[in-house]
This record gives sequence, C-alpha cells and structure tokens, in this order.
Amino acid sequence: MNAKRVLAGIAALALGPVTLAACSGDDGGSADGTTTLTLWHNSTTGPGQEYWENAAAAFEEANPGVTIEIQAVQNEDLDGKLQTALNAGDPPDLFLQRGGGKMTAMVNAGQLMDLTDRISDEVRAEIPEGSFAAETYQDSVWAMPLSVLPGGFWYSEDAFAAAGIDSTPETIDDLEDAVEQLQQTDIAPIALGGKDAWPAAHWYYFFALRECSPEVIEATGDSKDFSDECWLRAAEDLESFAAIDPFNEGFLTTAAQQGAGSSAGLIANRQAAMELMGAWNPGVIASLTPDEQPLPDLAWFPFPEIEGGDGEPGSMMGGVDGYSCSAQAPDECADFLNFIAGAEQQELYYEAYQSPPVNTVAQEAVTEEYLQQILEAYNSAPFVSQWLDTVLGQNVGNALNVAVVDMLAGNSSPEQFIDTVNTAGAQG
Repeated sequence: MNAKRVLAGIAALALGPVTLAACSGDDGGSADGTTTLTLWHNSTTGPGQEYWENAAAAFEEANPGVTIEIQAVQNEDLDGKLQTALNAGDPPDLFLQRGGGKMTAMVNAGQLMDLTDRISDEVRAEIPEGSFAAETYQDSVWAMPLSVLPGGFWYSEDAFAAAGIDSTPETIDDLEDAVEQLQQTDIAPIALGGKDAWPAAHWYYFFALRECSPEVIEATGDSKDFSDECWLRAAEDLESFAAIDPFNEGFLTTAAQQGAGSSAGLIANRQAAMELMGAWNPGVIASLTPDEQPLPDLAWFPFPEIEGGDGEPGSMMGGVDGYSCSAQAPDECADFLNFIAGAEQQELYYEAYQSPPVNTVAQEAVTEEYLQQILEAYNSAPFVSQWLDTVLGQNVGNALNVAVVDMLAGNSSPEQFIDTVNTAGAQG
C-alpha cells in the first residue's frame, strides 16, 4: 500500500492534461453479434441512479447490439454481495471499486480485468496519470477512476451562525467549543450514522490520521499491526471526544444515508448541524431535502488538527472511486469505462453526484465553493491516505469498523479496541 501515490494523483488534478499512448482492447461479443453487460452500482435513488440509467442508454445507442443490465445495490450491502459473487465465479461485468487492500485481494485472486492497455488516448489525455495510481497495483491499472472523494465536515452555515460560531474549527479544542455552542440550540451538533459502522469508524480514521505519522499508517496498511502508540492515542481521543455527547440522540441505531432519519437526512432536514463524511455527501444530502434540491447553505471544512500528534498537518483521507471489469467480462466493458470517463459523461457524473470529477476538462464545470475548497485542500495535502478499512482490506477493515462502534457503545476501552484490531490483523 502506498498512500503517497494517491497524493501524487490528486495533486496532478491541478495540472494540464498529458497525452500518453494507449490502445483499446479487441472487440468482443457473442456469436450473434450481441453483448450484454451487467453493472452494479450503489446509487439506489435520485440523480445518481438516473445518471447510470442515462449513461447506459447513451452507450447502447452509440453501440448497437450492446445491452447493459443495471442493478442498484445499497452501499452498505455492496461489498459483501460483490465478494460473494466474485467467490462464486459469477460476478457482475462492471462494478464499483473501493481500491486499496480490497482491490489487491481481487487482483491476487485473478478476479479483475487488466485495464492498462485498454484505456483510450482521449481518457489518458484528460485524466492525469497520477489519478490512476489509486487504481494501480503491480504496475497495472485495475479500475477506471471517476471521482475524487476526500473526507471532512459538511455543515450548515445557517446552523453555525445561529449558534454564534463565526469561524470553522481548526483544532479539536475548537471543535469541542463549537459542539458546546450548538448544544444550546435546537438541533444536534453532529450527525452520525453509527448503525452502518463505517461512518462511526471514520471518526477513528481521522483521529489516527492526526496522531500517526504517514510512515506508520503506510506500514500498518501492510503489516496490519497496530502496536504503535499512536493508534491507542487515536482511540483515546475518540473516547474523550464522544464523552461530551456531540452526536445525535440514538446515533448507534441511526443509518447513514437511507431516509430522512439517517445522518445525512438530519443535515438535509436541519436537525443536525454537521457530519463527518466523504465528498459524496452533498449529493446524498440533496436527495433527502424536502424538495430534493441541494442544501443552499452547505459548506465544508477539513478535520481539525491535534496538537502534539505525529500526523503531517493538512493530511487528508479519502480516495478516488472507480469502476472495475471482472476478469471474464467482454471487451465492451472496457469500452464503457472509457465512455463514462470522457469529459461529457464526467460532467454529467459530477452534476448527478455533486462530487469532484477526475477528468480535468469536466472539472472546469465545478462551481460549488465547497468542492473547490476540497480540491484545493487535497491538492496541497502533504500526505493522503485512502480510507483505513479500504487500506486494510475487507476482513481487517470490517473488524476495525465494528470495534469502533463497540467502543462508542461503551462495550470496550481504547486498550481493548487495540487488542481487537491487532487480533484481526494477525488473522489477516
């Protein structure tokens, strides 16, 4: 695992395109000249779901004889369902790729198509080479990058103003002060969808990013060994922060992205002031507002710094979402990936998801200040790590996520938390 390679890719987003030679794969299909592709994505409602339907229809129109069958899978169910299908030898042809250790395991199992020589010249010219680094393993590209998705706080400017908060928190002390001010208002300070585990675990990820050096994070991604003291300090930080009751009532049974009562729904319906989440959140929030329109006062700030931590100030966490083809997928799968990575489709993708596209031409259409802020922060970050559960792989990553929830529920201490994840890491 090399998180700095991800950084190189995002930093290159600010640069002009560089043309690199590439060739596409051979045409494929059945004996009667028709081809059916199966596609799994994680947008079950709203503009995201509509985007994939429209993109498939446009590709089918331009490629007679090709049919794309789409299945929308709830985000929290996707990884497990996909792994079952891969292990059974019956995966979808095309699917969302998380990257990191999860992708590495798929490559080592021979489950993915090598896209390195199937990426078109046009796409190579419009997407910086570094952006492919997040989807690269053993010098081969295994997924098409589509969107830049770093994490941070999404908040309501109106809610902050009503609480008398006149600047965004820069330190954890500042964040705790903001929570105390918001506790005097009629909305929850911070929304958290703990039912789904990974949103709660994001809190630990970011405390670890501030407490641990880049070298330790990279080494732990490979070794799965959490013996460095910084991992324990991060758990203690989270326990201490949770003790001030910053989250919505019932956060352990609150979903993250499903319905008005989810953590994103609490932001959308002005029942909470902020949420720590990835850059896909504006689109999710917009789908849950009463009029299904973007929240007009939505803004963003990075996770605050921790005094005395070993992390590089300004470091970011997140990744580049992409799509992979299964190893046995027809060649048209790679053609479709080239199609959706082009500037026209990338602009439509950005409009649907309200997240920063990787295509440099499509980036010119980004107008939201918060997305511009994310790109600026990401481009200037001294270190970028993918999400820890992605870095660690499915088994260890899931164990870590569940262990965070157990600690927040009061069922374990920071020391017990570390013991749990070390045990999972030793088992691989």
